[in-house]
Amino acid sequence: MDSSKDLVGQRQVEHDNRSQPCWSTAFRRLAHWICQKRPKPELQRKPGAGKLESPEKADSLSDRDLIYRMLAFALRYRRECAILLVLQAALMVTAILAVQLGGYALDWVQYRLTNHGDVISNGVTQPDFYGWSPPLNWSGGLQMLSLGLILLTIGLIRAFLNFAYAIENGRLINLKMVVDLRIAVYDKMQQLSFRFFDANASSTLINRLTGDIHATRSFVDGVVIQLTILVLSLVSYFVAMLRIHVGLTIACLATTPLLWWVTNSFSKRIRPEYDKNRELFDAMTLVVAENAEGQQTVKAFGRQQSEIEKYRQASMNVQQQQRSIFWQVSVYTPTVQFLTQVNLVILLGYGGFLVTQGDLAIGSGIVVFAGLLQQFSGQITSLSGITNTIQQSLTGARRVFEILDSPVEIVSPQSDAYLPERVNGEIAFRNVSFSYQEDSPTLRGIDLFISAGETVAILGPVGAGKTTLLSLIPRFYDPTCGTIELDGVDLKKWDLTKLRRSIGIVFQETFLFSNTIAANIAFGSPAASMEQIVQAAKTACADEFIRELPQGYDTVLGEFGLTLSGGQRQRLAIARALVLDPPILLLDDPTASIDPETEHEILEAIKKSLSGRTSIIIAHRLATLQQSDRVIVIDGGRVVQQGTHRSLMESSGMYRDVAISQGIQLMPEA
Repeated sequence: MDSSKDLVGQRQVEHDNRSQPCWSTAFRRLAHWICQKRPKPELQRKPGAGKLESPEKADSLSDRDLIYRMLAFALRYRRECAILLVLQAALMVTAILAVQLGGYALDWVQYRLTNHGDVISNGVTQPDFYGWSPPLNWSGGLQMLSLGLILLTIGLIRAFLNFAYAIENGRLINLKMVVDLRIAVYDKMQQLSFRFFDANASSTLINRLTGDIHATRSFVDGVVIQLTILVLSLVSYFVAMLRIHVGLTIACLATTPLLWWVTNSFSKRIRPEYDKNRELFDAMTLVVAENAEGQQTVKAFGRQQSEIEKYRQASMNVQQQQRSIFWQVSVYTPTVQFLTQVNLVILLGYGGFLVTQGDLAIGSGIVVFAGLLQQFSGQITSLSGITNTIQQSLTGARRVFEILDSPVEIVSPQSDAYLPERVNGEIAFRNVSFSYQEDSPTLRGIDLFISAGETVAILGPVGAGKTTLLSLIPRFYDPTCGTIELDGVDLKKWDLTKLRRSIGIVFQETFLFSNTIAANIAFGSPAASMEQIVQAAKTACADEFIRELPQGYDTVLGEFGLTLSGGQRQRLAIARALVLDPPILLLDDPTASIDPETEHEILEAIKKSLSGRTSIIIAHRLATLQQSDRVIVIDGGRVVQQGTHRSLMESSGMYRDVAISQGIQLMPEA
């Protein structure tokens, strides 16, 4: 089961919509509000931009689709979200109580000064706070102290609620949501075929696993929770203000329609800017990644200064784009704040008039109203941050879901996958063709039969399709047409894990992990014993140089194993393939980076290990080719020659030309 897709997939949305009707209705309305009049961004892939989407897929992934899926993702944490909402609701209630208590305290002081403790004098009614007031037989100081203690208690409660909210929010975001999203995306990446990684730069994928995931999760805590709190707060403050004075409330909120128009206009302008910013950031990261991996080449050609300029330009592109975003946000936020301040001007004018007319009290009237309006205006101002977060989260979510939605091309059969107890290693290519790009075939009509236990060498010029041919056997790619069979069974019917664990592979470009040498050798077989690891290293002629290292097999390699020579890395790769004890061995030019003496040792060692295995070796050196049972010559994606070394030397063709170029003398005719 694709756990990553289940995490945020449409099936989950449908399930949650059925089981949670109240949440579903609210989410649909929220999605409609966010998406209203929002233009769809262009998502055509640009060269070097690292975009994953095809035009058709980009059109189908609308903002509303993204919002529905992110809401479904939020529903997975509805318990935690509910706790946060309860805490925020409690904070809102205590805020209103604090404002009202402050107004009541002012009215109480005015009452005491006016009546000097006489309840009846001057006809002034004794103020109360929700039916409570300090006893009249208390001294004035004690009465004010009691009010102060209540305010202090409310402050302590708010401090505790803020602490609890910070803890719960941190637990939800950093310990659950971000971790779950990263695992889901990483899990999906492990299932994707080589085509996906061929088409997308590693820097883009790293950015999506880091920054874009944080942008996506911000939709939950920065949009869903905050917007829900915003709505609840606005309703509460609005009702509280209406209870004080209806006309004053309507007058002070007259700027709300204008505020809505400003927010909607800002959303339309800023969204494409965020999309472009992420693309430029990908390009900048790519420059850093390529430079870090290609330092030897950069320094060898003295190109440090040009690389500095290249990075400076990429960084400036990001900076200029961010400046555009910052400028728009910097204009939008003060505009919202200004409109909310206009409300205070209306309050001072109209509210002051009402006070002079005796229609509004000072403390519980205009002072409390001012506090509530300030809270209301603060929530309206926070709408600018929520709007900004929506745009960032939609951009990040689109890039995250592009990975989660990428089709998994290479999969095991859903049922009845072929799982033999023993693999013999008989391989058959039947009219196999393959293309990386639709109009440019790499392999054309390959028909080959390789017997179990046979050693076959492949020779051909660069770009002939040799490595591609090997990549089809472990199903790194599937043929464009034709079939490949292992032990008489189509590879597509095999259990994928069983198939790949039956094949040992040594790639043309050796990759080692930042781990111990023993762990690198046992990478394909973590349960391998130390004896098996050492035996594989001896077979690959690696044991001697490993033991010369300070920590031996426990030596931790640097990144990509660059602290070792090319030949040492290649020998570790061979040991890694042999430790599996696989029935099939694929070697992509394994002696390319090894000196002649070491090559002879490795070839002798491999020759012993090839007994009983089906082996396919890409090679260009005659010393390697001569040890094979059969040589296959590929040119232009086709098999142009095949036979033993002797038979190929007896006929004209590419093989004999290569042999002569390496100093092999033609056999005299009998």
